[in-house]
Formats: sequence, structure tokens, C-alpha cells
Amino acid sequence: MINFGGHEVVYGYNESEIIILPVPYDETSTWIRGADKGPEAILEASVNLEFFDIETWSEAHLKGIHTVEPVLERESPEKLVNAVQERVGSLLDQGKFPVLIGGNHTVPIGSFRAYAERYKDLTILQLDAHSDLRPVYEGSEYNHACAMARAREVAPIVQVGIRSMCVDELPFAESNRIFYAYQLYKDKSLYFRALDLLTENVYITIDLDVFDPSIMPSTGTPEPGGPDYFELMFFLKDVIKSRNVVGFDVVELCPSLANKAPDFLAAKVIYQILSYRFAK
Repeated sequence: MINFGGHEVVYGYNESEIIILPVPYDETSTWIRGADKGPEAILEASVNLEFFDIETWSEAHLKGIHTVEPVLERESPEKLVNAVQERVGSLLDQGKFPVLIGGNHTVPIGSFRAYAERYKDLTILQLDAHSDLRPVYEGSEYNHACAMARAREVAPIVQVGIRSMCVDELPFAESNRIFYAYQLYKDKSLYFRALDLLTENVYITIDLDVFDPSIMPSTGTPEPGGPDYFELMFFLKDVIKSRNVVGFDVVELCPSLANKAPDFLAAKVIYQILSYRFAK
């Protein structure tokens, strides 16, 4: 597997603060398949990034970025969650800054648990088109549609960009902690209200379908009406400036051979967040 950044970003494990952990998992996906190819596509696209960031005037890679062997558990979603929890917990205990790349939204459930065990004052910030609050879906508590149901069991959550949910999720939705895309489109000040709900420590989970499909069509469940790149990234910049972002994941890229731009967008999102975080 390619290292994030390719030959321009070559650091050993011990000297690297930032660890990229690929989890190519797609077993619980329910529509368009291919999220298991997402990590490889992101890593391939990352080779073409420029590693000097104009916005922060910084080079985040100087903190050391190292890509480790992927988590390949596929026997059951429960075992996948446990494997991710163990790997992320080990990285945290070694003082690393893990970045998960999926895979579908089942992937970070184990990460939520690892962080919640180590950070008591933690909020999980979800950027997503879908609320993912189903207690069980298609017979599994660990389906990608249940990711935030599992997250809210271990920490408070704030949901941003939501524009699709099932009526069965309504009893579990906290109306003051969900910021719907149609509301954000009309009133950008709601991003600051979402920011105010975050505690000191924040874990960010990014389903790439949060972006409008005009710029991110390569997802398992594309949903019209999402924010554009700068709108979302400027919100994340404010989050990182005002809170301690302890880790994040980027999931649900279903790469297309016909369009590589979404792969590059996903890689850019990762490096831009790292630039915000480590230029702080």
C-alpha cells in the first residue's frame, strides 16, 4: 500500500506524530459498493498533493506522517469494530495522532470507543448527509447506518450537514444538536451554534457524502444539497482553532475509474485538516 504523500512524505513510524490507518471495509454497505477501495484511492491521490499549505503557510508533514498496515478484518462487523478499537487505542497510548481512512461508516465505531475511553470531556462531531441514528439496520447494530447511534452511547454528538433521515430515527435525534443542510444554506450563523456545543476535546467523523454530490459524487449514498468545499473547511478551521481536535476519520469514498477528482478531494480534506491542526 502507498504511503500517504508518496515519496515526498517518507517518515519512519517512530519519528511520525501523524499515523494514517487505512480500513478498507465495505461489508455493511447497503447501496453502492466500493468503499473498501476508498483508502487505496485516497493514498494514490495523495501523491499529487502539494505539501506546502497556502492557507496556513505551513508544512504539516514535518510533524511526520506514516501510513501503517491496514485493518483487514472482514469476518463480522463486531470483529471489525473491535479490531479498529484495539489499533486506535494502541496508537493513542503511544502518543500518536491517528487518522482513519475508510471504508464505510462502520469503520470509526471502534475509534469512537477508543477515544471515549481516553478522553472524558469528548464530543464527536459528525459531518454527514445522513443522521445514521438507527439502533439496528439489516440485522446489525454495526451497520454504517447505525454509526452515530453507537457514537452517542459513548460521548455527546453534534451532527452537521444532515439532509436525510428515516422516521425511525426521530426518537433518537436531539433537535438542538442536529444542524440540517437546508438550515445551514439559509443561515450560516448556525455553524457557530454548532461550534458552541462542542466540549474541549473533539473527535471529527467525516462521511464524504456531506459534500454536495456536484463535487463529491463518489460515495455509497450521494445526497443532493450539501455544502461546498470552502464552506465546510472554514467551519472545520474554526473548530480546530477553538477546540482540541484529538483525531478524525474520513470515510465512504467509493472511487470511480471515470472521475479521479473526488479521490483528490478526499486526500486534500485530510491534509488540510492536518494543516489546520498542526499549524495551530
